[in-house]
Amino acid sequence: MMRSVNPATGTQLAEYQEHSPAQASERLVHCRKAYEQWSRLALAERTQVLAEAARLLRERRAELARLATLEMGKTLVSAEAEVEKCAWTCEYYAEHAAAMLAPERIASDANDLSVRFDPLGVLLAVMPWNFPYWQSFRAAVPALAAGNTVALKHASNVCGCALAMERLWRDAGAPEHAFTVLFVPGSRASALAAHDAVAAVTLTGGEAAGKAIAAAAGAALKKVVLELGGSDAFLVLADADVSHAARQAVSARILNSGQSCIAAKRFIVVASVAERFETEFAAALAALRVGDPLDRDTDVGPLARPDLVDELDRQVHASVAAGARLVVGGKRLQRQGCFYPPTLLTGVKPGMAAFDEETFGPLAAVTRARDTAEAVKLANHSRFGLAASIWTADSKAARELAKSLEVGGVFVNVTERSDPRMPFGGIRCSG
Repeated sequence: MMRSVNPATGTQLAEYQEHSPAQASERLVHCRKAYEQWSRLALAERTQVLAEAARLLRERRAELARLATLEMGKTLVSAEAEVEKCAWTCEYYAEHAAAMLAPERIASDANDLSVRFDPLGVLLAVMPWNFPYWQSFRAAVPALAAGNTVALKHASNVCGCALAMERLWRDAGAPEHAFTVLFVPGSRASALAAHDAVAAVTLTGGEAAGKAIAAAAGAALKKVVLELGGSDAFLVLADADVSHAARQAVSARILNSGQSCIAAKRFIVVASVAERFETEFAAALAALRVGDPLDRDTDVGPLARPDLVDELDRQVHASVAAGARLVVGGKRLQRQGCFYPPTLLTGVKPGMAAFDEETFGPLAAVTRARDTAEAVKLANHSRFGLAASIWTADSKAARELAKSLEVGGVFVNVTERSDPRMPFGGIRCSG
């Protein structure tokens, strides 16, 4: 049995019966049969479904956002923004899919040489709870546009969001089972990847899950795309607008109550401006309002589960024991729910939990660097490689500096983000 629990109150919202192995297999077979119908439709018919999905997302924004807030604790304001981003993504692919999928003619001495883009079949999407709609739509929309069908194995604490998406795609005009939900625990996800009906697999999640899925997909010689964790570096150089960087650092870290793979986590600051940055960053973090995520004035809601609070608290105390300085927060809130205060550690160095591990919650770790060269070295001193940002007055120099950062994406004077118009992903343990 899968249970949906409100992390702000601890109240159980609903129970969902797991699909047995036989039931999950049957749903995958149905998804494959839906592919045979969906893939034969003209591209214009498929993109019309995407456009209708965008309309329905906006029409249902209030109910979808509230459901996400109740199930995993993100603030209502951020949940509404997530639904809107999904609608925008549907519109973007509805408009551009034809150009993306158009055959490419290759100049050669052959009479006619071209590359054609055909669908594969069923995409198994193993998705996380932190952005319950966006992560799933980011995987599903381009796949559906190309003529594939999608089987979603969502996180068990956001089953309501999964069913809401299944209904929405059906109401938008997709064939039954073209987007189908599998209520299966994570321990059985690898078995799904090996199923004969599945043509390809994508996963957004942690390292352990990524390794298991990659092994299962590799053993079956299936294409796989992984987007895993991150410990993104936020580099503040000596010529940066320090006040602006400190304000943006708050947004970069507190995104989704800090529960984001692409959130900035390691703040690497050149020593000449570090004291000012730390002072302003600390004041801004301390001013954030922690509370009911349904309240529009709340800045930071609860973490999604009690074990996430336990892990974050362990990382804070382990780092302090290793020599980090606790400046803001760092103590569990004495209230009902899975709340943890915005927390700032300074003096963080490699070898400390806050530097070496992915921290999934409102914990910011500041590390001082002698100069730009050491800042880059520290940024690259990580097993992760998802994204990074550079804060400087010299954007031209930053573009050159970006080449030295061992990550999938670099952002200059803006916070890290995903965008349907751009490739997204990391290297090393980030995917």
